[in-house]
Amino acid sequence: MYNATPLYINGIGLCNPLGGNADEVAANLFAGTQSGMLLREDLLHEGKIFVGQVTVGLPELSSFPKHFQSRNNQLLLQAYKQIEPLVNEFKLQFASTRFGIILGTSTSGIAQGEEAMSYRLEAESFPDSYDYRIQELSNPAEFLSEYAELDGYVSVISTACSSSAKTFITAAEMISAGVIDVAIVGGVDSLCGMTVNGFSALESTSDGICNPSSVNRDGINIGEAAALAVLSRQRSDIRLCSGGESSDAHHMSAPHPDGAGAKVAMQHALTQAQLSPQDINYINLHGTATPKNDEMEAIAVSSVFPDNPYVSSTKGSVGHTLGAAGATEIAFCYLALQQQKMPLHIWDGEKDSAMPELNWVKAGSQIDGSLKYCLSNSFAFGGNNVSLIIGLEHE
Repeated sequence: MYNATPLYINGIGLCNPLGGNADEVAANLFAGTQSGMLLREDLLHEGKIFVGQVTVGLPELSSFPKHFQSRNNQLLLQAYKQIEPLVNEFKLQFASTRFGIILGTSTSGIAQGEEAMSYRLEAESFPDSYDYRIQELSNPAEFLSEYAELDGYVSVISTACSSSAKTFITAAEMISAGVIDVAIVGGVDSLCGMTVNGFSALESTSDGICNPSSVNRDGINIGEAAALAVLSRQRSDIRLCSGGESSDAHHMSAPHPDGAGAKVAMQHALTQAQLSPQDINYINLHGTATPKNDEMEAIAVSSVFPDNPYVSSTKGSVGHTLGAAGATEIAFCYLALQQQKMPLHIWDGEKDSAMPELNWVKAGSQIDGSLKYCLSNSFAFGGNNVSLIIGLEHE
């Protein structure tokens, strides 16, 4: 990540199974709530499955063109409304062409496409309400650009589970290069049959609620979420310090067993931020609760961070939100810095003796001094790895 001048996170907006805004999410996150992990009977072709589901009421989109009327965009708008006043303040300083919208997604409006296909199988034609553009990956960014009346750079990154983490790096590069002055970054994904059945076919889904890093772990829970952040050079309390990337291309769906690419991403992030491993107080793990991911991440983290900083996986609270995961989890780090609390590692406590032991966040965990720097990992299919570091701004 090229970052010639300091960049700051000026505000965030969140919507996920923990709540419909950042305050609700923070309260439930630090309490270790799992109330958004629900059993659904209508997503798998056969059987039931636990998913992370948003249960709050969402904005209506009936006044928008039909190709924007998706649950994905409802989640996105719920998150955007929380940062809209901040964006409007920036509009007083910068022309609309100086804003960038850079989002990550993997589902877009595919759920609405699934509904339309089911209708077609019965009626032999698509419903009048269906427009194919609803499921194009560019759709969320186009929708947000139209809603916010911004005319600058608009794009969507879709690299599976690292998608929205990469938006922070892309935005930082574009601001540093002078292409834009303000960026709205983040990600959004909604529940749909395609992803749930796809991960089930890979034998990657859990029979219950996921159990990260436990010897009893058996897979992920798919979740849905939207997470947005405003990035700019305008100073605020929390700084985007760096972003490290790698692509080990070890396997289409399995991570490198020794975490080779994960190590590179974390080390690159530390170098970019001009920090040592000892400076990192807390790591939000990718922590999917699949056997291979958790093992390789423990190996990588223990190798790069021999002093054993606090770590946790938050996927037991929200599920794996795919294209929204990176932005959701760096937002959790943002809340941790703001409130000087760390998200609990929620599991059964049964350690896997085959894995290096990490320093799990549990009730009462505290660091010496203040929480200053957090790192968040996002590792995707194909070995696409991203590590982001954010920190408190020093006076």
